[in-house]
Amino acid sequence: MSDSIIQEVRNIREQHAASMGYDLDRIYADLKVRQEKHAAEGWVVVPPPTTPPLEPNLALQRTRFARR
Repeated sequence: MSDSIIQEVRNIREQHAASMGYDLDRIYADLKVRQEKHAAEGWVVVPPPTTPPLEPNLALQRTRFARR
């Protein structure tokens, strides 16, 4: 895919990783600090699901792979 929004997100992610020296521990720590800062500012932080869905979303799959 060559969507301009996807490319912009990838560029931002690459810049962030480069600024942290591609160290996963530093990247994770920085993201956690940012998340806590946003939560303190009143942003709603949605936790990830604790378990995966039992059944795949077949409706989404049908529309995603439908012929256009």
